[in-house]
Amino acid sequence: MAFALLLLGFAVSGRAQQYDAKPASVTVPIPPRAITVDDYFQIREVSDPQLSPDGQWVAYTVKTALLKEDKNEERIWRVPIRGGEPVPMSAEGVSSSHPRWSPDGKYLAFLSARNEGKTQVWLLNRLGGEAQRLTDTPQNVDDFAWSPDSRRLVLVLQDPSPEELESAKNKGEKAGTEKEKKPKTQKPWVIDRLQFKEDKVGYLDHRRTHLYTLDLAGKTPTQITSGDYDDSEPAWSPDGKLLAFSSNRSTPDPDRTYNSDIWVVSAHNTDKGAQLTQVTTNPGEDRSPAWSPDGKWIAYVTQLEPKLFEYATRHLAIAPASGGEAKVLTLAFDRNVSEPHFSPDGKSVYFIADDDGTQNLCRIAFTGGEITRPIGGRLMLYSYSLAKTGEIAARIVTLDRPDEIYALSPSGGKPAQITHTNDALMAQLKLAPGEYVHFKSKDGALVSGYLYKPVDYTPGKKYPTILRPHGGPVWAYYAEFDHLAQLLAANGYLVLFPNPRGSSGYGQKYCQAIYADWGNKDFQDDMAMVDYAIEQGVADPGKLGVGGWSYGGISTDFIIAQTTRFKAAISGAGEALNVSFYGHDHYQKDWETELGLPWENRALWDKLSPFYKVASITTPTLFMGGEIDWNVPILGGEQMYQALKRLGRTTELVVYPGEYHGFTMPSHIKDRLERYLAWYAHYVKGEPTPATPPAQPAPTAKSGE
Repeated sequence: MAFALLLLGFAVSGRAQQYDAKPASVTVPIPPRAITVDDYFQIREVSDPQLSPDGQWVAYTVKTALLKEDKNEERIWRVPIRGGEPVPMSAEGVSSSHPRWSPDGKYLAFLSARNEGKTQVWLLNRLGGEAQRLTDTPQNVDDFAWSPDSRRLVLVLQDPSPEELESAKNKGEKAGTEKEKKPKTQKPWVIDRLQFKEDKVGYLDHRRTHLYTLDLAGKTPTQITSGDYDDSEPAWSPDGKLLAFSSNRSTPDPDRTYNSDIWVVSAHNTDKGAQLTQVTTNPGEDRSPAWSPDGKWIAYVTQLEPKLFEYATRHLAIAPASGGEAKVLTLAFDRNVSEPHFSPDGKSVYFIADDDGTQNLCRIAFTGGEITRPIGGRLMLYSYSLAKTGEIAARIVTLDRPDEIYALSPSGGKPAQITHTNDALMAQLKLAPGEYVHFKSKDGALVSGYLYKPVDYTPGKKYPTILRPHGGPVWAYYAEFDHLAQLLAANGYLVLFPNPRGSSGYGQKYCQAIYADWGNKDFQDDMAMVDYAIEQGVADPGKLGVGGWSYGGISTDFIIAQTTRFKAAISGAGEALNVSFYGHDHYQKDWETELGLPWENRALWDKLSPFYKVASITTPTLFMGGEIDWNVPILGGEQMYQALKRLGRTTELVVYPGEYHGFTMPSHIKDRLERYLAWYAHYVKGEPTPATPPAQPAPTAKSGE
């Protein structure tokens, strides 16, 4: 039958050509092409799915990197839960984020900074019309949540600075009556906090984040909490009378510990939090409170071993909302959990589990027991929304597809893709299928990782290979689309993404194996993946490269200080002289917890510093970093570059102005990718092209922007 219909189609086309004397319209399939650097800016980030109360619509955001304008833009869209044509909800040309439906379904509130102002809450009527600004605070609104009756919001606001208060005071002045502006004088920072620095913020003062309630009718915020503590993650009780939140207010100086607890305060409080109920007393982190439908219980994420901080598994727990004995539900599971939500009937709790190179949506009974996976498999589920009707919308990434929104009906089954934001681009590309592989390390430990063969892979042929240690160290590579892996594979490389010991998703014992022992077991595991690829006959042992970012950059420094088997290295945002980072980055608490005080335990600090082995490094190495990165400051790259340059080794340093730890400017991201390719092509492949690409002019904004 299908063959007959195909012939009929050709007959109709032929008749049209015969009688109308017009050429036939023939569609010639375009063969898929290899991915490029510029494709990075065509991939749009789809995130933050939010189901409407009736479960019929999903609001979500789409972020686009605009290379010509050298900026990023985020817009809000909505799509029917069963799929269909998406509808834009926010205007083009301004970024909007964090969409949240009012519980009565009439409004969609979101965050946006418009006309170069502060980030405020804006309100859209579901029936249409222009967005209306709902808040007008001197400072940015960091977060908000609707009350169950849709009449109020809870806002998360940092205490305003004197400059913000002065600006708000003068806001109403007309331009014609303004006094002559004097050059702005930068005041000195006066610092007296133990934790005094943070990436993307800089130096810290005592301005803290607190909760405020806003009556939509009155539009005057009322402060609910106060003090020298940070309050966040507010959640309304089902009856709208109480607010649960997380805060580090259990100790006199919260900068000294990792502790945070779940607290409850009256939503009608007028004493700025003088009367609070402490729900949890665990000395580790307790975060992400979620109420049961009957208001009697709060589910939350707990970390039980503060001395292990990031290395410790984060479990799901429940506690009485009035305080009392807590119960940990996932002790036997031994996997990190996040984003707990009670089911509509209150009988179970949903959560995201980090497990074996994936993130799945899981569910466990309120009383504990077996864990099921409503959305499972080799995929990466970043976030989800659960409607009272039982529908689920989730942001999911797979190895061959970037972020999209998927929907799962209350009856279960397989989630259906309901957005197709990146489909057209993906249809054009020839991708390298990522393979999840397992191999043994030097000491027999079983290790896993993702392996990408070149897009034009030919069995029996050995390829130049790039090892890419991941950041963290407590993190992992997941079953998700990765532009860099695909870009390297498109340029003829075998790409190795190992999850060595220290990685999350394999249990606490596996994770803490590198505690105070960096560059040892993780080095062995990284090398084991290289050996595995060589043994499989796909990696060329004479053409190996290595490179990573953050702890991946630190791993790169450890690797090239212990072996000369790599022809080239790229160390991004790394550090190698540990003691020089104490008090310079924002990890003083982590340093002290894991390594001890540097003046008391200097031997361990130096042992874990690859800088002292710099004389043994002969690998041509490119160092990179952001100028204002306080996470892993550029100091680390500068020190390694200086040492290798002094020794007469092949090296280069690239510093990106105005960038923090995670780059945001599209032009800088493009430049970084091009430098990756040029450095590896020259030193790993041995190509005659320069190791440093020619400088490109910076993008310029269009007239009027």
